[in-house]
Amino acid sequence: MTELHDLSAVQLRRVLADGELSATACAEHFADRISRFNGQLRAFSVVAIEAGLRRAEQLDRARAQGDPSASDIERAPLWGVPFGDKDLSDRAGVVSTWGSALGPQVADVSSPIVADMDALGGISLGKTNCPEFGLSAFGDNQIGPARNPWDLARTPGGSSSGAAVAVAARLLPWAPGSDGGGSIRIPAACCGVLGLKTSRGRIPANSGLESLAGLELSGPLARSTEDLALLLDGMLGPRRRDAKSQPLATAAPPPPASYWRALQAAPSPGRLRIGISTWTPWPASMGIEISPDALNVLERAAELLRVAGHDVAVAPDVPDAAGYAEAFGVVWQAGCTTIPLSDEQLEQAEPLTRGLVQAGRQLSAERLVAALGWLNAFEARVIDTYRPFDFILTPALASAAPLVEQIPHESWEDNFIRQSRFTPFTSYLNAAGLPALAMPVGDGPLPVGVQAIGRVGDELGLLVLARELERELYWEQRRPPIS
Repeated sequence: MTELHDLSAVQLRRVLADGELSATACAEHFADRISRFNGQLRAFSVVAIEAGLRRAEQLDRARAQGDPSASDIERAPLWGVPFGDKDLSDRAGVVSTWGSALGPQVADVSSPIVADMDALGGISLGKTNCPEFGLSAFGDNQIGPARNPWDLARTPGGSSSGAAVAVAARLLPWAPGSDGGGSIRIPAACCGVLGLKTSRGRIPANSGLESLAGLELSGPLARSTEDLALLLDGMLGPRRRDAKSQPLATAAPPPPASYWRALQAAPSPGRLRIGISTWTPWPASMGIEISPDALNVLERAAELLRVAGHDVAVAPDVPDAAGYAEAFGVVWQAGCTTIPLSDEQLEQAEPLTRGLVQAGRQLSAERLVAALGWLNAFEARVIDTYRPFDFILTPALASAAPLVEQIPHESWEDNFIRQSRFTPFTSYLNAAGLPALAMPVGDGPLPVGVQAIGRVGDELGLLVLARELERELYWEQRRPPIS
């Protein structure tokens, strides 16, 4: 007999729609999974089972009273399917830690992404773990970091650490994440799941338009392209047609009425022009080295697409990128100054947080304005360089997930450099506002991923491309030792 946690999220949603499964029974099953495995994996920093079960019971009562949402997947794509809020988002009445040991607080008001996912029927079972204030690509924190289900001695990546762990280990069928420099794609690649950074402006509740340089936005993590599409529908929320849900490009296509339906209806893509790149805007002086595994998996994806009939060629490097490290670093430090910490709290924060905030507080307005202007021009150069291609493929990361013991903690500068060496292909796409998808192409003992980059607003195209590889690789069937 197939267990509920082995079903895809779409299969679960269909069973719920047909009335073969109640929202309460579904939530209870995943609550049991969390109870059994969270002690090892720490996918959840805050478990909120009782609140989740109350929510499930409310949905079941509403259905019994004639609410049509349960049976209408497009109207309520998340109805009855469990997820976890990333612990950088607040949920009213539930503790938020933000991955920090500085002191949890019970939120009075839910974050917009939380409210939107609730409005379309989701059931939160708690808060998924993250590094302190989401600042680390390694997922480490002092409250008890998430662990990689493929190897507990290795990092799951960050900052949507717990989300990726929970999805990979089947504690959840899917999960939302957020991404300011790779924070969805990094843990997705480390844990062997799909992770989509949407175009700037695509998801209304966390569009990137409100963040400095437009870096930080939301996106879905899941085990299959179909699940990813349906969760994207849910994350768009009831405000999907707001002006904010349109990417910042006049040529960008509007979102389909349903990404899930559009993916089902989409034929296999015609002959595509796909660029292959190992270029990074980080300087050679940082000592970035791409592992043989990462290069081999990139070539594996490229060969599969060649065999499928697509034109695959080496993409040119983006010109004039020498100022990227300075500009991105300045903006990242400046953004950290918005973390509400007193001087006393800052002294108790983790070294990375303390160093970034202190550096940000010392920045001059002139440096910040110059950095923002440089990144704005850089965005245009990235888009122009990639314009001849339908998609660009890069390694997702420089290597598979490193051992936790290899993560530097004493010096925030060393930590930041090590993060950049590990993730040289992710942050520049936040600066450029382009959608990017981490795909678990590798089949070795540890997950190794490939990143696909699309044109602005073309999330659907990325899903269709990924589905083509998924049909060859069956990545949704792979599962870690702890699951």
